[in-house]
Amino acid sequence: MFNNLIESTSHAKEFKRRGSFLLFTTATYVVLFAVTGIISIYAYDAHLESQSTELELLTFVPLPPQEEVVPAEVPNTIRDSNSDNQPTRSTRTALIDSASNPNNPPREIGTVASAVPEARSDSVIGRVNADPPTPAGNRNVPNGTGNTLVEIPDPPPPPAPNPTPSVPRILKISRVLNSQAISLPKPIYPPMAKQIHVQGTVTVQVLIDEFGRVVSAKGSGHPLLVVEAQKAAMQARFSPTVISDQPVKVSGVITYNFVMP
Repeated sequence: MFNNLIESTSHAKEFKRRGSFLLFTTATYVVLFAVTGIISIYAYDAHLESQSTELELLTFVPLPPQEEVVPAEVPNTIRDSNSDNQPTRSTRTALIDSASNPNNPPREIGTVASAVPEARSDSVIGRVNADPPTPAGNRNVPNGTGNTLVEIPDPPPPPAPNPTPSVPRILKISRVLNSQAISLPKPIYPPMAKQIHVQGTVTVQVLIDEFGRVVSAKGSGHPLLVVEAQKAAMQARFSPTVISDQPVKVSGVITYNFVMP
């Protein structure tokens, strides 16, 4: 019985110690959270003094449409070829150089054309803007001031170039090419053809390139002799064929006679 009382008393002390520790820990965390919140409030700078209640409105104002500038009409210079008082030389009230002259650009750039025409190389200061009539009287001629239009005939067309002779891509030769070959190896007599005593002539159609080499060969004759004839024809060599200083391909025939010894 006394043992049970001692044990229950020790458990009560243990629970009390644990409760005190838990209460102390909880109070410590609460104090830390409170201190942290107060510090963050004081540390936060909201810059309230820089805020303003003014409302800024941004509006887009379109640019006024640009008015089209109509150049002032330039008065025509005196160019009446039928008038009795025709000027003898070019006169201008003011000597104005061409605006396209890169050596003498205008001092002021304007949007309205000048009422005074551009000065010519022989223009002088005068009371009016006038040009003497040209002898030809053609407005299409530079510095011309006449009233009569002169038709200028078109220049004659250039002579046609001499037609170049057409060069065939492949020159077909009907005669046998054996005599024109630089090198014409003899075909091997097939052993099978010797055993059965096969003889005869094999005709091989060949195509020779621009360098004189045989690029294709197709024979006709006994089947036992055609293969060796084609092999020999592929090894043949010819001189290049040139037409109008241009090498061309040649198509012709090579013949082989197979005779038993």
